[in-house]
Amino acid sequence: MTIPVYEGEAPSLTTEQMIEVDRAMMQDMHIELIQMMENAGRNLAHLARVRFFDGNPAGKHVVVLAGTGGNGGGALVCARRLHTWGAHVQIILTHPPANFTPVPAHQLDIVQRMNLPVAGAGAIAQVHSPELIVDGLIGYRLKGAPHGTVADLIRWANMQAAPILALDVPSGVDGTTGSVLDPAIKATATMTLALPKAGLRAPEAQVQVGELYLADIGVPPSLYAEPALSLRVGALFAESEILRLDAPHNQPR
Repeated sequence: MTIPVYEGEAPSLTTEQMIEVDRAMMQDMHIELIQMMENAGRNLAHLARVRFFDGNPAGKHVVVLAGTGGNGGGALVCARRLHTWGAHVQIILTHPPANFTPVPAHQLDIVQRMNLPVAGAGAIAQVHSPELIVDGLIGYRLKGAPHGTVADLIRWANMQAAPILALDVPSGVDGTTGSVLDPAIKATATMTLALPKAGLRAPEAQVQVGELYLADIGVPPSLYAEPALSLRVGALFAESEILRLDAPHNQPR
């Protein structure tokens, strides 16, 4: 099982453009956030299965770090999927459940009803020897350097021997400029959504991004052609719902 390499040149989006994509999806297309989040989390779990677990996550120990917004919600979907595929998943939340925005809160409710282990950031000291860490702390709406429990979790993740799989943008990296704030996740691989964020291709962000993948969340190509974006995007995902954007050289396991 391999992820195909995309040989073309996919346009990049700034944070403002991605906000417009989200708005148009929900308001113009009536494709709701929960649908996009489900697509993101399903593809993230599949990438984890193929890239890090040789196609079988059963019995593997995965730590999922989840923030209160959409990025955390996608990570929670990933956690649920990996759990159903036999992985031992530990979810660590940045804040109490009451702080979660509505759609990620719905995803959190699901994993709690499934009795997945869910704990606050303070429990991270008791987590030992994960085989994969999923970064769902902060998405493309990063504002300023991470602080508090989010910063603590980023530093913890970077200190582990396990590979890190980041959702959309490694936490602590500016999705538009590529500026690396302190602290920032140093990912083994990043799976970005819809179109690559402009900052992921900045030279200063390469160490944080690692291998770069692109996943389909259901954005119609015609949406990008609307005047607010004026981008020409074809059927990027005709071959696969996940594509590798950087040419693989020596891909370690």
